[in-house]
Amino acid sequence: MATPSVLGPVGEQVPDVERIAVLRANALGDFIFILPALEALRAAYPGAEIVLLGAPWHAQLWRDRPGPVDRVLVVPPAPGIRDAGSDEPVSTMDEFLADAREERFDLAVQLHGGGANSNPVVAGLGARVTAGLRAEDAPPLDRWIRYVYYQPEVVRYLEVVALVGAPATTIVPALGVTKADRAEAREVLGEPTRPRVALHPGATDTRRRWPPERFGEVARALTGDGYEVLVTGTPAERETVDAVVAAAGVPVRPQVGTLSLGGLAACYADCALVVSNDSGPLHLAGAVGTPTVGVYWIGNLINGATPMRARHRPIASWTTHCPVCGVDCTPGIYPHRPGDGDCPHRDSFVADVPVVEVVEAARELLS
Repeated sequence: MATPSVLGPVGEQVPDVERIAVLRANALGDFIFILPALEALRAAYPGAEIVLLGAPWHAQLWRDRPGPVDRVLVVPPAPGIRDAGSDEPVSTMDEFLADAREERFDLAVQLHGGGANSNPVVAGLGARVTAGLRAEDAPPLDRWIRYVYYQPEVVRYLEVVALVGAPATTIVPALGVTKADRAEAREVLGEPTRPRVALHPGATDTRRRWPPERFGEVARALTGDGYEVLVTGTPAERETVDAVVAAAGVPVRPQVGTLSLGGLAACYADCALVVSNDSGPLHLAGAVGTPTVGVYWIGNLINGATPMRARHRPIASWTTHCPVCGVDCTPGIYPHRPGDGDCPHRDSFVADVPVVEVVEAARELLS
């Protein structure tokens, strides 16, 4: 029988668990959100092996890293699971599941979203007990909780693992930084001669991007305050990083594709502050213990922003209508409201956030 907890009901533990599979094979920020759930599983099943079913980058990141993941199995690309890399060999999901069943998982947990695509994968592992989320279009697992779109992501996945007797031990994602990470960051960046601040102006969804010229103004203000300013980005974000550097008009250090994910974690860990759009690097910075100022669209703030305020300042845009065509973009989530919410534009939904709010928040945290 379920017992209550501060985050909802806690189900009974599964007996005699030696091996746990956890499916979460998507992007960086998505993975950071499940770290507290993994910690809860580790605390509840201390003798079990926790195997993450993830992407190739998960396997690289988790090599020799302390934390709740013991091993990574790379799940093949599949619709709703993950996209294929440019040069990776592709196996079929049927082949993967046949091999995975040989692992004899006792417990399989779906922390990958609503479940339409992911629940069949978890069910196909052949575990004694399955648990996860279930949207209306998803098949059930043995133990499941309804997927509701607007919910803090960290709490969402804590509720899932609570179904199998793993109550929360923390709500704060934390990622360890290794000696190898720090050595890489030092080799690329050198030793700081003054406190560092990092800006990350990219985001996969262009609607989440604060304009580069605004980041440039922040860079100029913080450089004037005596900080060394780094501007980080992936190779696909080079144009955005270059625009920030040009707008800053003062010496800043662009870092585009110069660091591995572990090296980036160490870079952020040594920064006094990270200012970023709502993106994986923002959540990575928070997970390694660095104060952050994040620029969010209000819907993403509900789901993705940390509730902590001692070291973090999420700043929200309340825009709900497309800045180009004026369409109300909320009916996709709330279908009973007027309009269809269908808009092809991908212009920024956060451009109305004033520079002064970001600079004030940054200076408050830096002080």
